[in-house]
Amino acid sequence: MPAPIYLGVIGVGGVGTSFLSQLARLPNAPQLILLARSTQTLLSPTPSYTPAIPAADWKTASAEPQLTKSGALTPDEIAAYLSSAPGRSILVDNTSDPALASSYPTFLRRGISIVTPNKKGFSSDLSLWKEIFAAAAEGNALVYHESTVGAGLPVISTLRDLVATGDEVTRIEGVFSGTLSFLFNTFAPVGAASSAKWSEVVAQAKELGYTEPDPRDDLNGMDVARKLTILARIAGLEVQSPDSFPIESLIPKELADVPSTAEGIAEFMKRLPEFDGQMTVIKEGAEKEGKVVRFVGSVDVGAKKVRVGLEKFDKDSAIAGLKGSDNIISFYTKRYGANPLIVQGAGAGGDVTAMGVSADLIKVIQRLQ
Repeated sequence: MPAPIYLGVIGVGGVGTSFLSQLARLPNAPQLILLARSTQTLLSPTPSYTPAIPAADWKTASAEPQLTKSGALTPDEIAAYLSSAPGRSILVDNTSDPALASSYPTFLRRGISIVTPNKKGFSSDLSLWKEIFAAAAEGNALVYHESTVGAGLPVISTLRDLVATGDEVTRIEGVFSGTLSFLFNTFAPVGAASSAKWSEVVAQAKELGYTEPDPRDDLNGMDVARKLTILARIAGLEVQSPDSFPIESLIPKELADVPSTAEGIAEFMKRLPEFDGQMTVIKEGAEKEGKVVRFVGSVDVGAKKVRVGLEKFDKDSAIAGLKGSDNIISFYTKRYGANPLIVQGAGAGGDVTAMGVSADLIKVIQRLQ
């Protein structure tokens, strides 16, 4: 009989809530013994580690007298708790917290496996990337982070399979942001003239919930840069950090220093129409060449170059033909020749991101048993 597996979950925002809903429906799901939010932690009492926290009823579980309630715990305290459970433990980090991501080695060295959509640990300094995987080997633990790129799309697993089987990956190119995909598919659609102004499209995306609360967190290109950093490292490039290569920001220089407060965001949105002409010139320039403009990321493995920014594409290209907020990632390899292996689909959203997390969790459980 396989040893029991225990689960700790941190973060119950959009992705975390969707994940807990999916966890409740998984057959033979591991025993949920820790659930942490920003100011509160719910724990199964020691030393029995029972009862489990009900994933389906986590919102009301804090009223259960048999469960232990606590304030926020430090990563060291969480690692000590999970590593003391009478079986293997897995931590699911559904946050985007850089401090927690920097603590992954602490968990891994204690044999606690990590499943996460948090990009920060894998796209910050190269030293942390190396430390994470060295700690995993040291603690005989596993690290799965499919949802750090492309939400639920099989982007990382596809690239790892190509590398592991000895294929030579020469180039990776694609649209890696659901937000920026929507913006440009709406602003500069194929086969139809668009009179929409750039600021209007940004406002529409914000209203639909596609952008971060501060749209500049999407427009600065850093989210795409973090994803490219992860893929480039898996492909064998020692990228030092996401700001070690060119990133083209779509934020007008005059608005870059507006504070990230509610008032500052309102000021940014109010003043953005002043700069619509800049984006119109770029769009019309592409149209004169019979092309469309898109915001893409690319990794040239041979030249060891990574780039994030605007590029022009023929209207019959796969990238130009994207719809809505879809992502598309093309892997050019020696085996696949001139026709790349393409992964395409929804690259953002709580449900699909949580699906990627849940799928990773299943893989870790299968490997641990």
